[in-house]
Amino acid sequence: MVALQIRDVPEDLRDRLAAIAEERGQSLQAYLFDLVRDEVRRRDNLAVLERFSRSAYGTRLGEGDVTDVLRTARAERDAQLGVPGGDE
Repeated sequence: MVALQIRDVPEDLRDRLAAIAEERGQSLQAYLFDLVRDEVRRRDNLAVLERFSRSAYGTRLGEGDVTDVLRTARAERDAQLGVPGGDE
C-alpha cells in the first residue's frame, strides 16, 4: 500500500474534517480514506453508466411495457406474501 500526503491544508479545514470524522466514530485517516475510495467508486460507476448510454445494451421494451411487467410482478409477489391489494 502507498501513503498519500496533502500539503498546505488550512488548519480550519483540517479541524472541520477531524470533527466530521469524530462524529462518524472514525479516525481522520479512516474518514479521508473513505472519502477518496467513495470518489473513485462514483467515477467508476459514472464510467459504466456512460458506456451503457452509448451502446446498444438494454431492452427493446418500451416504457409502458416495462411498467406493465413491473406492476404484474409486484402484484404476484404481494399476492404470494399476502399483502392486502396484492391481487389487483
